[in-house]
Amino acid sequence: MALQPDDDRAADGAGNARLGHDAGPGSAVAARFLHVQTTTDSRAEAMELAHDAVQARLAACAQVAGPMASTFWWEDSIERAEEWLVMLKLPADRYGELADFLIERHSYDEPEIIATPIVAGSAGYLDWITEETRPR
Repeated sequence: MALQPDDDRAADGAGNARLGHDAGPGSAVAARFLHVQTTTDSRAEAMELAHDAVQARLAACAQVAGPMASTFWWEDSIERAEEWLVMLKLPADRYGELADFLIERHSYDEPEIIATPIVAGSAGYLDWITEETRPR
């Protein structure tokens, strides 16, 4: 069964993360589940972050993709780098813990940590995310 955006399991107003965006003051998106991504400059670090976040039950699953070419501003210069993308799925209420975990363990001075709301998904998959991220 696919969830629709108005399904209370996909997004509701009770106890869910509020993710701000550029639409103006007071605007936010409520989400019950998130897709969080970060990048690293090595496959080894990406694999370690993915494994350790899942092992700590901060995310139900993580994928590593790469290498990919990145171009970005850093210290007043345009830089290019080969990076690996780490993608994690988790309940929105675990975001703070995951962000703290990534900041603490990441090798970058200012790591990319971006959360995107999951507005719909199969009921079984979303239930699985919830179950696998419960502290044991």
